[in-house]
Amino acid sequence: MASFLQQLPALIGVVIGALGSYLALARSDRERFRRERAARWEERRLAVYADYARTLKKSVVLTYRVSAHLGNDPHPHPMPFAEAEPLMAEATDGRDPTGEALIMLGSPEVVEAARTWVTVVMEMERFVRTATHEPRSWLALLERQRAARQVYYGAVRADLELPPGHGARWPAAPVGDDGPDDA
Repeated sequence: MASFLQQLPALIGVVIGALGSYLALARSDRERFRRERAARWEERRLAVYADYARTLKKSVVLTYRVSAHLGNDPHPHPMPFAEAEPLMAEATDGRDPTGEALIMLGSPEVVEAARTWVTVVMEMERFVRTATHEPRSWLALLERQRAARQVYYGAVRADLELPPGHGARWPAAPVGDDGPDDA
């Protein structure tokens, strides 16, 4: 019995050490799981944000092309509205599911920025549907769309804690000029 009592502190030390190791391992596993889960959701949000931007850009490019046909935009590939209309309807239909995913996974700031951007894009679509020939009005609408897109990208970067990116702002070429065009 005396030898057992002499070994008892060592035995207690082993049990405490094993328990401490188990608790430390369990805590580190829990933290790793949280980090991995956060990374997975961040990747999903980035995919949703990019998909939404892509669907909006389809509509934007189509409005550029129709507006070029109307003489408002310097886009190098003009397209009559009748030809663009089914493509615009398809692009609009594509916005709905990506918009729903954005609402579900996006931060409130990103969703608000997306709402602002899509509102301007819808104004652009109305502009070309009316077959308006007003290059100055188109240029003002184009600048609003570019600013809204920049705010959206800024909100996405802030939400995902990404460093600041390129503003994607090139000077718009006047109608008839062959300068760079910022899509």
